[in-house]
Amino acid sequence: MSAVLLLGPTACGKSALAMGLAQQCSAEIVSIDSAQVYRGLDIGSAKPDAAERARFVHHLIDIRDPAQPYSAAEFVRDASAAIADVQARGRLALVVGGTMMYARALRQGLAQLPGADPQIRARLEREAVIEGWPALHARLHAVDPQTAQRLAPNDRQRIGRALEVYESSGQPLSQLLASTALPAGSPGHALFTVALLPLDRSELHRRIETRFDRMLEQGFLDEVRALRARGDLDAALPALRSVGYRQAWEYLEGGASHAQFRAAAIAATRRLAKHQMTWLRSMHDALVIDPFAPDAADQLLRALQGRASEIVKKP
Repeated sequence: MSAVLLLGPTACGKSALAMGLAQQCSAEIVSIDSAQVYRGLDIGSAKPDAAERARFVHHLIDIRDPAQPYSAAEFVRDASAAIADVQARGRLALVVGGTMMYARALRQGLAQLPGADPQIRARLEREAVIEGWPALHARLHAVDPQTAQRLAPNDRQRIGRALEVYESSGQPLSQLLASTALPAGSPGHALFTVALLPLDRSELHRRIETRFDRMLEQGFLDEVRALRARGDLDAALPALRSVGYRQAWEYLEGGASHAQFRAAAIAATRRLAKHQMTWLRSMHDALVIDPFAPDAADQLLRALQGRASEIVKKP
Protein backbone atom coordinates (compact mmCIF):
# COMPACT_ATOMS: atom_id res chain seq x y z
CA MET A 1 0.00 0.00 0.00
CA SER A 2 1.49 3.33 -1.02
CA ALA A 3 -1.12 5.69 0.41
CA VAL A 4 -4.19 6.07 2.56
CA LEU A 5 -7.00 8.20 1.17
CA LEU A 6 -8.79 9.79 4.14
CA LEU A 7 -11.94 11.51 2.89
CA GLY A 8 -14.80 13.20 4.67
CA PRO A 9 -17.22 16.11 4.57
CA THR A 10 -16.16 19.58 5.57
CA ALA A 11 -15.84 20.24 9.33
CA CYS A 12 -15.94 16.54 10.28
CA GLY A 13 -12.45 16.57 11.80
CA LYS A 14 -10.36 15.07 8.98
CA SER A 15 -7.28 17.16 9.69
CA ALA A 16 -7.23 16.41 13.41
CA LEU A 17 -7.55 12.68 12.76
CA ALA A 18 -4.81 12.83 10.12
CA MET A 19 -2.39 14.71 12.34
CA GLY A 20 -3.15 12.41 15.26
CA LEU A 21 -2.39 9.44 13.04
CA ALA A 22 0.78 11.07 11.73
CA GLN A 23 2.00 11.29 15.33
CA GLN A 24 1.90 7.51 15.57
CA CYS A 25 3.09 6.62 12.08
CA SER A 26 5.91 7.50 9.74
CA ALA A 27 3.47 9.56 7.73
CA GLU A 28 3.22 12.76 5.73
CA ILE A 29 0.00 14.51 4.72
CA VAL A 30 -0.93 15.15 1.08
CA SER A 31 -3.77 17.65 0.87
CA ILE A 32 -6.69 16.85 -1.41
CA ASP A 33 -8.38 20.24 -1.14
CA SER A 34 -9.15 22.44 -4.14
CA ALA A 35 -8.98 25.64 -2.05
CA GLN A 36 -5.87 24.91 0.01
CA VAL A 37 -3.73 24.69 -3.13
CA TYR A 38 -4.10 28.48 -3.47
CA ARG A 39 -1.88 30.97 -1.69
CA GLY A 40 -3.82 33.54 0.31
CA LEU A 41 -6.86 31.32 0.85
CA ASP A 42 -5.98 30.44 4.42
CA ILE A 43 -8.74 31.09 6.94
CA GLY A 44 -11.67 30.25 4.69
CA SER A 45 -10.14 26.96 3.55
CA ALA A 46 -9.27 25.88 7.12
CA LYS A 47 -5.67 25.53 6.00
CA PRO A 48 -3.27 24.04 8.58
CA ASP A 49 -1.52 26.85 10.42
CA ALA A 50 2.23 27.46 10.53
CA ALA A 51 2.71 25.46 13.73
CA GLU A 52 0.86 22.44 12.35
CA ARG A 53 2.79 22.57 9.09
CA ALA A 54 6.05 22.82 11.00
CA ARG A 55 5.16 19.77 13.06
CA PHE A 56 3.75 17.60 10.25
CA VAL A 57 4.95 17.57 6.65
CA HIS A 58 2.17 18.71 4.29
CA HIS A 59 2.17 18.54 0.50
CA LEU A 60 0.09 20.39 -2.14
CA ILE A 61 -0.66 23.43 0.00
CA ASP A 62 0.11 26.96 -1.29
CA ILE A 63 1.32 25.70 -4.66
CA ARG A 64 -0.73 27.98 -6.91
CA ASP A 65 -1.64 31.67 -7.13
CA PRO A 66 -5.44 32.17 -7.03
CA ALA A 67 -5.31 33.90 -10.42
CA GLN A 68 -4.15 30.62 -11.98
CA PRO A 69 -6.79 27.82 -12.06
CA TYR A 70 -5.76 24.36 -10.89
CA SER A 71 -7.28 21.27 -12.51
CA ALA A 72 -8.03 17.70 -11.48
CA ALA A 73 -5.45 16.50 -14.00
CA GLU A 74 -2.79 18.68 -12.36
CA PHE A 75 -3.82 17.35 -8.97
CA VAL A 76 -3.42 13.72 -10.08
CA ARG A 77 0.01 14.54 -11.49
CA ASP A 78 1.15 16.41 -8.37
CA ALA A 79 -0.40 13.99 -5.86
CA SER A 80 1.10 10.97 -7.64
CA ALA A 81 4.51 12.62 -7.50
CA ALA A 82 4.09 13.48 -3.82
CA ILE A 83 2.95 9.93 -2.95
CA ALA A 84 5.92 8.46 -4.81
CA ASP A 85 8.31 10.84 -3.02
CA VAL A 86 6.88 10.00 0.41
CA GLN A 87 6.99 6.27 -0.29
CA ALA A 88 10.56 6.46 -1.59
CA ARG A 89 11.59 7.77 1.81
CA GLY A 90 9.91 4.83 3.56
CA ARG A 91 7.00 6.85 4.90
CA LEU A 92 3.23 6.55 4.59
CA ALA A 93 1.30 9.12 2.53
CA LEU A 94 -1.98 10.23 4.08
CA VAL A 95 -4.01 11.85 1.31
CA VAL A 96 -6.51 13.92 3.29
CA GLY A 97 -9.37 16.19 2.29
CA GLY A 98 -12.81 16.56 0.82
CA THR A 99 -12.52 17.48 -2.85
CA MET A 100 -14.34 14.46 -4.20
CA MET A 101 -13.70 15.21 -7.88
CA TYR A 102 -9.96 15.04 -7.14
CA ALA A 103 -10.45 11.84 -5.15
CA ARG A 104 -12.35 10.23 -8.02
CA ALA A 105 -9.62 11.20 -10.46
CA LEU A 106 -6.90 9.79 -8.19
CA ARG A 107 -8.81 6.55 -7.57
CA GLN A 108 -10.13 5.91 -11.07
CA GLY A 109 -8.03 7.93 -13.48
CA LEU A 110 -9.20 10.67 -15.81
CA ALA A 111 -11.45 10.35 -18.81
CA GLN A 112 -9.95 11.02 -22.22
CA LEU A 113 -11.79 14.24 -22.99
CA PRO A 114 -11.47 16.31 -26.18
CA GLY A 115 -8.84 19.00 -26.04
CA ALA A 116 -9.74 22.67 -25.81
CA ASP A 117 -11.24 24.20 -28.95
CA PRO A 118 -10.59 27.96 -28.89
CA GLN A 119 -13.05 28.63 -31.71
CA ILE A 120 -15.95 26.86 -30.00
CA ARG A 121 -15.11 28.45 -26.66
CA ALA A 122 -14.90 31.94 -28.19
CA ARG A 123 -18.28 31.50 -29.87
CA LEU A 124 -19.86 30.29 -26.63
CA GLU A 125 -18.43 33.32 -24.82
CA ARG A 126 -19.97 35.63 -27.44
CA GLU A 127 -23.33 33.90 -27.16
CA ALA A 128 -23.18 34.17 -23.37
CA VAL A 129 -22.66 37.92 -23.62
CA ILE A 130 -25.89 38.19 -25.62
CA GLU A 131 -28.02 35.47 -23.96
CA GLY A 132 -26.48 35.16 -20.49
CA TRP A 133 -24.88 32.11 -18.90
CA PRO A 134 -28.21 30.86 -17.45
CA ALA A 135 -29.45 30.48 -21.05
CA LEU A 136 -26.38 28.42 -21.93
CA HIS A 137 -26.94 26.42 -18.74
CA ALA A 138 -30.45 25.64 -20.00
CA ARG A 139 -28.95 24.60 -23.34
CA LEU A 140 -26.58 22.26 -21.51
CA HIS A 141 -29.48 20.82 -19.53
CA ALA A 142 -31.16 19.82 -22.80
CA VAL A 143 -28.17 17.75 -23.97
CA ASP A 144 -26.51 16.73 -20.66
CA PRO A 145 -28.94 17.05 -17.73
CA GLN A 146 -26.66 15.12 -15.37
CA THR A 147 -23.84 17.64 -15.75
CA ALA A 148 -26.19 20.64 -15.74
CA GLN A 149 -27.75 19.57 -12.45
CA ARG A 150 -24.45 19.83 -10.62
CA LEU A 151 -23.51 23.25 -12.04
CA ALA A 152 -24.72 26.67 -10.98
CA PRO A 153 -26.43 28.64 -13.80
CA ASN A 154 -23.59 31.20 -13.78
CA ASP A 155 -20.68 28.75 -13.60
CA ARG A 156 -19.11 30.18 -16.73
CA GLN A 157 -16.02 27.99 -16.87
CA ARG A 158 -17.70 24.62 -16.31
CA ILE A 159 -20.80 25.31 -18.44
CA GLY A 160 -18.57 26.48 -21.27
CA ARG A 161 -16.33 23.43 -21.00
CA ALA A 162 -19.28 20.99 -20.88
CA LEU A 163 -20.86 22.53 -23.98
CA GLU A 164 -17.47 22.60 -25.70
CA VAL A 165 -16.98 18.87 -24.98
CA TYR A 166 -20.46 18.07 -26.29
CA GLU A 167 -19.97 20.05 -29.49
CA SER A 168 -16.48 18.63 -30.06
CA SER A 169 -17.32 14.97 -29.41
CA GLY A 170 -21.07 14.68 -29.87
CA GLN A 171 -21.22 13.02 -26.43
CA PRO A 172 -22.32 14.46 -23.07
CA LEU A 173 -19.54 15.17 -20.60
CA SER A 174 -21.29 12.98 -18.01
CA GLN A 175 -21.21 10.03 -20.40
CA LEU A 176 -17.51 10.47 -21.11
CA LEU A 177 -16.70 10.73 -17.41
CA ALA A 178 -18.73 7.61 -16.65
CA SER A 179 -16.62 5.63 -19.10
CA THR A 180 -13.37 6.49 -17.34
CA ALA A 181 -11.03 3.51 -17.19
CA LEU A 182 -8.44 3.01 -14.50
CA PRO A 183 -5.06 3.30 -16.26
CA ALA A 184 -2.42 0.69 -15.59
CA GLY A 185 -0.04 1.81 -12.91
CA SER A 186 -2.43 4.42 -11.55
CA PRO A 187 -1.97 5.26 -7.88
CA GLY A 188 -5.61 4.22 -7.54
CA HIS A 189 -4.45 0.60 -7.53
CA ALA A 190 -2.55 1.17 -4.27
CA LEU A 191 -4.94 3.42 -2.34
CA PHE A 192 -6.68 2.31 0.83
CA THR A 193 -9.75 4.54 1.09
CA VAL A 194 -11.31 5.55 4.40
CA ALA A 195 -14.67 7.35 4.33
CA LEU A 196 -15.42 9.50 7.37
CA LEU A 197 -19.22 9.51 7.47
CA PRO A 198 -20.85 11.20 10.47
CA LEU A 199 -23.91 9.39 11.78
CA ASP A 200 -25.16 12.51 13.57
CA ARG A 201 -26.03 15.01 10.83
CA SER A 202 -27.16 17.63 13.35
CA GLU A 203 -23.75 17.51 15.04
CA LEU A 204 -22.05 18.07 11.68
CA HIS A 205 -24.30 21.08 11.05
CA ARG A 206 -23.44 22.46 14.48
CA ARG A 207 -19.73 22.09 13.78
CA ILE A 208 -20.08 23.77 10.39
CA GLU A 209 -21.76 26.78 11.98
CA THR A 210 -19.28 26.96 14.86
CA ARG A 211 -16.30 26.71 12.53
CA PHE A 212 -17.61 29.43 10.23
CA ASP A 213 -18.14 31.81 13.14
CA ARG A 214 -14.59 31.05 14.28
CA MET A 215 -13.33 31.88 10.78
CA LEU A 216 -15.12 35.23 10.96
CA GLU A 217 -13.48 35.93 14.33
CA GLN A 218 -10.08 35.05 12.85
CA GLY A 219 -10.47 37.68 10.12
CA PHE A 220 -11.95 35.79 7.17
CA LEU A 221 -13.55 38.92 5.69
CA ASP A 222 -10.25 40.79 5.92
CA GLU A 223 -8.63 37.91 4.05
CA VAL A 224 -11.17 38.26 1.24
CA ARG A 225 -10.78 42.06 1.25
CA ALA A 226 -7.05 41.57 0.68
CA LEU A 227 -7.75 39.25 -2.27
CA ARG A 228 -10.14 41.80 -3.76
CA ALA A 229 -7.61 44.59 -3.27
CA ARG A 230 -5.13 42.84 -5.58
CA GLY A 231 -7.19 43.98 -8.56
CA ASP A 232 -6.42 40.96 -10.76
CA LEU A 233 -8.94 38.53 -9.28
CA ASP A 234 -12.65 38.13 -9.94
CA ALA A 235 -15.49 36.01 -8.65
CA ALA A 236 -15.48 33.74 -11.72
CA LEU A 237 -12.08 32.24 -10.87
CA PRO A 238 -12.21 28.67 -9.50
CA ALA A 239 -10.36 29.70 -6.34
CA LEU A 240 -13.00 32.26 -5.47
CA ARG A 241 -15.94 30.02 -6.27
CA SER A 242 -14.99 27.95 -3.22
CA VAL A 243 -17.70 27.76 -0.57
CA GLY A 244 -17.41 30.69 1.80
CA TYR A 245 -15.21 32.75 -0.50
CA ARG A 246 -17.98 33.08 -3.07
CA GLN A 247 -20.46 34.33 -0.46
CA ALA A 248 -17.89 36.66 1.14
CA TRP A 249 -17.00 38.17 -2.24
CA GLU A 250 -20.67 38.85 -2.98
CA TYR A 251 -21.18 40.35 0.49
CA LEU A 252 -18.25 42.73 0.04
CA GLU A 253 -19.77 43.85 -3.25
CA GLY A 254 -22.70 45.10 -1.20
CA GLY A 255 -25.33 42.60 -2.22
CA ALA A 256 -26.47 41.41 1.23
CA SER A 257 -26.46 42.16 4.94
CA HIS A 258 -23.92 40.53 7.22
CA ALA A 259 -26.60 38.24 8.63
CA GLN A 260 -27.66 37.20 5.13
CA PHE A 261 -24.03 36.58 4.16
CA ARG A 262 -23.44 34.41 7.22
CA ALA A 263 -26.61 32.40 6.66
CA ALA A 264 -25.84 31.92 2.95
CA ALA A 265 -22.28 30.74 3.64
CA ILE A 266 -23.38 28.26 6.31
CA ALA A 267 -26.19 26.93 4.08
CA ALA A 268 -23.76 26.52 1.16
CA THR A 269 -21.32 24.66 3.42
CA ARG A 270 -24.08 22.31 4.54
CA ARG A 271 -24.98 21.61 0.91
CA LEU A 272 -21.33 20.90 0.17
CA ALA A 273 -21.17 18.45 3.08
CA LYS A 274 -24.29 16.67 1.83
CA HIS A 275 -22.75 16.41 -1.64
CA GLN A 276 -19.49 15.08 -0.22
CA MET A 277 -21.29 12.40 1.78
CA THR A 278 -23.21 11.31 -1.31
CA TRP A 279 -19.88 10.78 -3.08
CA LEU A 280 -18.49 8.86 -0.12
CA ARG A 281 -21.46 6.50 0.02
CA SER A 282 -20.80 5.58 -3.61
CA MET A 283 -17.27 4.38 -2.72
CA HIS A 284 -18.29 0.84 -1.84
CA ASP A 285 -14.71 -0.36 -1.27
CA ALA A 286 -14.02 2.25 1.41
CA LEU A 287 -13.73 1.54 5.11
CA VAL A 288 -16.43 3.62 6.81
CA ILE A 289 -15.69 5.28 10.16
CA ASP A 290 -17.88 7.73 12.07
CA PRO A 291 -15.48 10.62 12.80
CA PHE A 292 -17.56 11.64 15.83
CA ALA A 293 -17.24 8.21 17.47
CA PRO A 294 -15.13 8.38 20.67
CA ASP A 295 -12.79 5.70 19.32
CA ALA A 296 -12.59 6.98 15.71
CA ALA A 297 -8.83 7.52 15.92
CA ASP A 298 -8.30 4.03 17.35
CA GLN A 299 -10.47 2.47 14.64
CA LEU A 300 -8.39 4.18 11.98
CA LEU A 301 -5.08 3.15 13.51
CA ARG A 302 -6.20 -0.47 13.91
CA ALA A 303 -7.30 -0.59 10.28
CA LEU A 304 -3.92 0.64 9.10
CA GLN A 305 -2.04 -1.70 11.39
CA GLY A 306 -3.96 -4.58 9.86
CA ARG A 307 -3.22 -3.53 6.29
CA ALA A 308 0.19 -1.92 6.53
CA SER A 309 1.94 -3.27 9.58
CA GLU A 310 5.26 -2.88 7.84
CA ILE A 311 4.70 0.88 7.59
CA VAL A 312 2.62 1.82 10.63
CA LYS A 313 4.48 1.88 13.92
CA LYS A 314 2.45 0.19 16.61
CA PRO A 315 2.19 2.24 19.80
